[in-house]
Amino acid sequence: MKKTRSKAKLTPKYKRILIKLSGEALGGEAGFGISPEAVHDMAAQIAEVRELGVEVVIVVGGGNIFRGLQGSEKGIERATGDYMGMLATVINALALQDALEKKEVLTRVLSAITMTAIAEPFIRRRAIRHLEKGRVVIFAAGTGNPFFSTDTAAALRANEIGAEAVLKATKVDGIYDKDPKKFPDAKRYDRITYAEALEKRLKVMDAAAFALCQDNKMPIVVFDFFQPHNLLRVVTGAAVGTVVTN
Repeated sequence: MKKTRSKAKLTPKYKRILIKLSGEALGGEAGFGISPEAVHDMAAQIAEVRELGVEVVIVVGGGNIFRGLQGSEKGIERATGDYMGMLATVINALALQDALEKKEVLTRVLSAITMTAIAEPFIRRRAIRHLEKGRVVIFAAGTGNPFFSTDTAAALRANEIGAEAVLKATKVDGIYDKDPKKFPDAKRYDRITYAEALEKRLKVMDAAAFALCQDNKMPIVVFDFFQPHNLLRVVTGAAVGTVVTN
């Protein structure tokens, strides 16, 4: 008889998590635009952990549509480019919300830039109340300020709403001492401290985001979100990806 995965026997390690999704992840294999298949697969994994009662917050990037820093390199004023990038994250948040609600997962989009026709304004207490009611909360528009990345927004929001970990969803199965695509002998870390990551200059998150996590003892889990059920495995404490802690 074929064995099936029994969620009833699984116990989550975390009660409340923040998932940091890059915009490129929503673009699928191409890395740009919005891939319905990629968004559908993400929604399925998120729905899977919601079934365990885990409270889920998501911060999504916008690099699949527009990246402010790249825009400034081509002549767009930096602050303007960053605001354009923030609007791109709102588009991605709405796409993910649509995919989640098609799976009957109640979802709210909260934007750091006021746009009441399509999203609620970010209010910390409101976000926490949504989580307590079992809704997935997607934070859009970064911090609402130029010159700050969505990595920084993820670290900030995770600490604001009392998440127990930041799960950085990537296309790589963890943190390596060098680029595994270029160097076959690259070493993957199972666990690493903040100090070691800084000393070795490993690109976990940008400096501001990393400092926020380090100062507030917020663990970061870097894992491959494109492997089936990997999010569920991380949430239930399986040895997946790389954990950055004190």
